[in-house]
Amino acid sequence: MKRVFIASVAGLVMVAGLAACGSEPEAPVETAPEAPDGISVTDGRMNLPAATGNPASVYFNVVNDGTEMQTMRSVHVAGAESAMFHETAEWEGRVDMQQLEQIPVMAGETAVFEPGGKHVMAFNLAEGMEPGGEVEVTITFVRGDKVSFPARLLAPGDDGSAN
Repeated sequence: MKRVFIASVAGLVMVAGLAACGSEPEAPVETAPEAPDGISVTDGRMNLPAATGNPASVYFNVVNDGTEMQTMRSVHVAGAESAMFHETAEWEGRVDMQQLEQIPVMAGETAVFEPGGKHVMAFNLAEGMEPGGEVEVTITFVRGDKVSFPARLLAPGDDGSAN
């Protein structure tokens, strides 16, 4: 009988705990970090994949006119399930891609993301992305600052020079 009572009390405590979990969480405070001092992005463009299900490639230039090195930590592409920094590299006569965890941009320099070098891979794109449109890309820096910019949507293989 004592075990039944303890089990009943434990059950009530669990139900009360679950009810508390179901309550609405507080709305997060809206904060909009800005780009680090001196950081700007130019020439944003995304090459759509030739085959459905393949990743897209995103290219741009990150200009650091500030006085401090800034380090990019992550990237988000609207309409993509995930995105990550990559670099194409040649090693022992073989071309390969490797994921980059962080990318420093030295003061007074420009990090160039271009075919055959650094780029962003955007995976599992939403339907409806067509050449001629735009998508928003957001880079997050190690201190939490962010910069968002538009990237023109280009057909597979289009280098964007005619636009």
